[in-house]
Amino acid sequence: MPKVIITLLSIVCGILFYFTLTSAVHVFQTDWQLPQKKKKDDDQIRLVLITQELETPFWDKVAYGASTKAMEEGAILEVWGSYGSNEEEFLKNMEIAIYSQVDGVIVQGLETEEFAELIKTKASSYGIPVITIANDIPLEDSLRRTYVGSNQYYAGQLMAKELVSDMGGLGEVVLMTSSDRHYYQEQRLNGMKDVLKVYPDIQLIEFETVIKREEIRQTTKEVLNQYPGIQGWLAVDANLTGDMVREIESRSKIEPYFIYSFDDTPESLTLLKQGKLDGILEQSPQDMGEISVGLMMELLRNETAPLNWEGYLTDIQMVKVPDEK
Repeated sequence: MPKVIITLLSIVCGILFYFTLTSAVHVFQTDWQLPQKKKKDDDQIRLVLITQELETPFWDKVAYGASTKAMEEGAILEVWGSYGSNEEEFLKNMEIAIYSQVDGVIVQGLETEEFAELIKTKASSYGIPVITIANDIPLEDSLRRTYVGSNQYYAGQLMAKELVSDMGGLGEVVLMTSSDRHYYQEQRLNGMKDVLKVYPDIQLIEFETVIKREEIRQTTKEVLNQYPGIQGWLAVDANLTGDMVREIESRSKIEPYFIYSFDDTPESLTLLKQGKLDGILEQSPQDMGEISVGLMMELLRNETAPLNWEGYLTDIQMVKVPDEK
């Protein structure tokens, strides 16, 4: 009886050893490699433009420029985004674009570790080039191929120079920033400070606030209470401008103040036309869209040397209030 059991156990062990050996050989013979792009029947290049906001004047112009250029180049362009800044949805769209293995991604830069990691590891592993547009991120933080958009440092300088030209070299100036300050906002702020610091009679006052209506208005109220003699206002983040202006209006007339902002939000142009802003920094969103798609197509078709890592800059200009105060 023991011999029969030993024999049966030997047979079972032999069978198990055979299957284990077969499985191991199969594993080691498998040619594992990084994900490869799907072959398209028509070889038509597919691009995705990803933004944090849809259907705003600024991003509509970016999308129009990109779509026009893509059509001209015979490529497919999809525009993805959300209604209102939603960072979670924005990052999700980025992941979807990578996993669906599009040929190229053109995306509004976001200075977070999650965003940089998506470019450095996931997009790179799939061989998908990424170009940032309108808002850049620090070059060392990602492997983005290039940036297309405004020189944000120069934009800050231009706005500060306009303020000095209108207000003069004497007075108190508030620099309103958001608490979730991103790279492009830091560049704007540095440009403003570098211009204004050469005027010893201009006092710089920097206030930071969360981008929420009640918080912006409360911060503006604190500025007015602490500095009743304030003359100039520079909104580093255009999302602050509307509520900032409304709070100022609730306290006094808007005319004595010199107020400037950027054209990133729909409200900026409206406030300018109403004479509630003295000027806005106007960018070139349509050119951004056209240039970014053109560069991406050259890259994908191997028609160009490596792109300029520092970026391709588009035009900016100050637009003044129609009727001077």
